[in-house]
Amino acid sequence: MDSFSVVVRTASHAQHMEAETSTFMGNLLGGRLGVAAYARYTEQLWFVYEALEAGAERLSADPVAGPFIRPELFRLPALERDLAHLRGPEWRAGLSALPATRAYAARVRECAERWPAGYVAHHYTRYLGDLSGGQIIRDRAERTWGFARKGDGVRFYVFDRIANPAAFKRSYRELLDDVRADDLERQRIVAECKRAFALNTAVFGALGEEFPIGA
Repeated sequence: MDSFSVVVRTASHAQHMEAETSTFMGNLLGGRLGVAAYARYTEQLWFVYEALEAGAERLSADPVAGPFIRPELFRLPALERDLAHLRGPEWRAGLSALPATRAYAARVRECAERWPAGYVAHHYTRYLGDLSGGQIIRDRAERTWGFARKGDGVRFYVFDRIANPAAFKRSYRELLDDVRADDLERQRIVAECKRAFALNTAVFGALGEEFPIGA
C-alpha cells in the first residue's frame, strides 16, 4: 500500500503538470517575456505567501498543521527583498493582485483559519514545489535577466536555511505520511491539493493574458 505522500503526489500529478506546462510559464522560462512579466509573477506570489505565512504562528500549535510550520521555509522576507529589487523601494504602493490571485490567496487564508488539514495541502503544494521546480525558475531568471546568482531578484528561490534540500524533502514527506487525519480527511487533503494546483494554474492563465507572447 502506497504511503500518503505517494498517494498525494500521484493523485495530483495531472494538475501539477498542467500548472508546470502553462503557456505563461513556458514563455517565461523560454526567455520570450521581459523582466516585467517576471516581476508581475513575483508580485502575485507575495499575495499567496502572505496568506500562507500570516496564520503560520497561530497554526504552529495545531496538532494537524503544527508539524509543518517550519520557519526555515518562510518566503515572505525573501519575496519582499526581491520586489524591492524589481520594483524599487516603493514597491508596496503599486502592489496589485489579479482576480485569480485574490481567489487563490482567499482560499489559502480560509483553510488557515478554518481547516488546518486543508492548509497542509496548500503548504505542501507551494513549499515542496519551491524547493524542487523553483530552482529551475531561479536558474533561468539568472541567465535571462542577469540577476546575481542567488541574489536580489531570485532570493525567493534560495532556501539558505536548508542545508540539504533532498533530506528536507524526505523528512517533509514523512510528516505528510504521518499527518493526523483519518482516511476520509486524507481524501479531502488530496482533493485540496488538486484545488491548489488549479488555483495556481488560473493565476498563470491570467498572467498569460496580461503578457501575451511578444509583449
